[in-house]
Amino acid sequence: MSQPLYTGIATSTGDGRAGGNARTDDGLLDVTLAIPKEMGGPGGATNPEQLFAAGWAACFHSALKAVAAQRKTPVTDSAVIAEVQVLPTPEGGFTLSAALHVELSGVDQATADALVDGAHAMCPYSNATRGNIPVTLDATVA
Repeated sequence: MSQPLYTGIATSTGDGRAGGNARTDDGLLDVTLAIPKEMGGPGGATNPEQLFAAGWAACFHSALKAVAAQRKTPVTDSAVIAEVQVLPTPEGGFTLSAALHVELSGVDQATADALVDGAHAMCPYSNATRGNIPVTLDATVA
């Protein structure tokens, strides 16, 4: 295996998702966590699924821009919306599923679909989850 290009470090303290805290080693991210109301918690603070969705959306968006640049395809406007869902398992545990919705301008639908496929092949979050959780992708051209 090759050497890492970067290592992100975060620590969770307290009661984890139930009122704990998550903080990166550089202190730039420092959040209180809460179980969402939809899962029986109080809500009112972020949760791990939101953090995962934000990271994946940003990473996928960067991959999309990189693929467009590699293919010399100008994209005039774009956004990535990541939805991360918590699902119960038959064994009493939990798993995740995800949907990535990509909005693009300046390209036709076939090009948008190809860029999304290319980004999905490049993005480390996509590569880490591939085959592990259900992921759906869609591209909307504005």
